[in-house]
Amino acid sequence: MKKIFFILCTAATLTGCGGKSNVTVDQPLSEIYANAYHEFEKHNYDVAASEFQRAETQYPSSPFAADALVMAAYSMYMDNDFAGALLVTDRFMRFHPGHSDAAYILYLRGMCYYRQVSDVRREPGMSVHALQQFETLVERFPNTDYAKNAKNKIIILKNYIAGKVMYAARSDMKHKNWTSAISQLQNIITSAQETVMTPEALYRLTECYNAIGLPSQANGYAQMLRLNFPDNEWTKKLK
Repeated sequence: MKKIFFILCTAATLTGCGGKSNVTVDQPLSEIYANAYHEFEKHNYDVAASEFQRAETQYPSSPFAADALVMAAYSMYMDNDFAGALLVTDRFMRFHPGHSDAAYILYLRGMCYYRQVSDVRREPGMSVHALQQFETLVERFPNTDYAKNAKNKIIILKNYIAGKVMYAARSDMKHKNWTSAISQLQNIITSAQETVMTPEALYRLTECYNAIGLPSQANGYAQMLRLNFPDNEWTKKLK
């Protein structure tokens, strides 16, 4: 989300010796901001990020220091520099945890991980990190628009992670590694029961227990499937 901040006064630092010479004048904060926004408007996000960081570094006590970090992180995000954006948001949360933009920063952190989520056959670390950030956002700032958006992504991520577990369980079943498959499928039932993977997990559990000669356990999961998902396609596959 683009944020525009207006600087009404010029900040400058003067240091000198003797009052007549050897005077060093830092670039005013207003000029740094103007340059940063100019580069941002031209989509030169890497340059903009560098300028916003310079504003925060040179004027750390300014009321606009936190805003500079927000814009630096957002510029990096727009430049697909997710690692850099996460580092800047870390700095923001360390020095400005109570700032009014804290909810946005948590959302941005979640999006940095969310944008890096790959298909279900790969390592799900980014999805787990994204889920953690969005859940923290919803817990801390439940009434914000960012939290409302995060709730939708939490559902997507939980289904994604459950899909990853299901993929592994199917692979275990293919190789007749029944113990591991059962463990994976039960994990879906216990920790991701609200996802679309639950009906298939129950069905696969009936297959696994029948395969190892435990029909009573298989029938138990079949009954759970019929009771909770009577019209589901996986229920219809039961014999």
